[in-house]
Amino acid sequence: MTARFIGSEEHKRLFCDSFLETHRPFDPIDIAWPRLGAQSLSRLKALPVWNEAVRTEAETALKVQTLGASEPDPLLARAIALQGYEEGRHAALLRLLTSHYGIAVADFTTPHPPKDPVRAFLSTGYGECLDSFFAFGLFAIGLRSEYFPPALTDIFDPILQEEARHILFIVNWAAYLAARTPVFVRPFWELRRAGTIAAQILGHARDAMRVGGEESDSQEGFTMNAHEAFGDLSARAFLELCLAENDRRLAPYDARLLRPALVPAAVRFVLRVLPRRPERPRPAPQGDPA
Repeated sequence: MTARFIGSEEHKRLFCDSFLETHRPFDPIDIAWPRLGAQSLSRLKALPVWNEAVRTEAETALKVQTLGASEPDPLLARAIALQGYEEGRHAALLRLLTSHYGIAVADFTTPHPPKDPVRAFLSTGYGECLDSFFAFGLFAIGLRSEYFPPALTDIFDPILQEEARHILFIVNWAAYLAARTPVFVRPFWELRRAGTIAAQILGHARDAMRVGGEESDSQEGFTMNAHEAFGDLSARAFLELCLAENDRRLAPYDARLLRPALVPAAVRFVLRVLPRRPERPRPAPQGDPA
């Protein structure tokens, strides 16, 4: 891909059309939630993610929908509005799941629409790039270990693929805007983007350390730590799996589209210095009694 392509009308049509054409229509209200045995239900309720997940999805939907409504370019507005719809659908799905399985979720204050929709979308998008990278690996571990029954994980596999589409869109949208920014203003745009990325990295690192603390009940940062709940998997094996799953999730899309690069590059650097150790996988958890 040439630098001249980034920021061109062809680039915009490619990342917008790719996003629009790969949309998967469904209504969360039509999902047939599987009956879970006592063990699977206990595991589902024990996941320390529900408060944060429900709140974050609702906030993300509002941020993306606000940008879509304010975007003057018709094609960009259509694609961003679709992502806002999908984020809202994720929030609705989580509300239905927690209600169906009797999972208590704390009330939260409905946020106001962001005053700076572009900055809010940047922040949300780069946060999704971080979360999705680790969530892809975590989900693969859950499948391999059969921690939850396939009838439940089959519902969420397409949702993770939607997240792959979202992060692909955000990095191409950000690169497109940067390339279209006048040269004399571009350094300020890049500083703004770098500051947003840095804030997300620092925030996620802080949340991950807080989750690891014995006195914390925070649910944030769970995807960066939760692999330990599924077996005796080394940090190296987990990071290698995240890389492989990230590549697999993004592989179906046009090779000309930019991929999220910062987290994969950082992980590859870590893997060069991280020592290897023999894996001692735990036996797969036993499923619910028939």
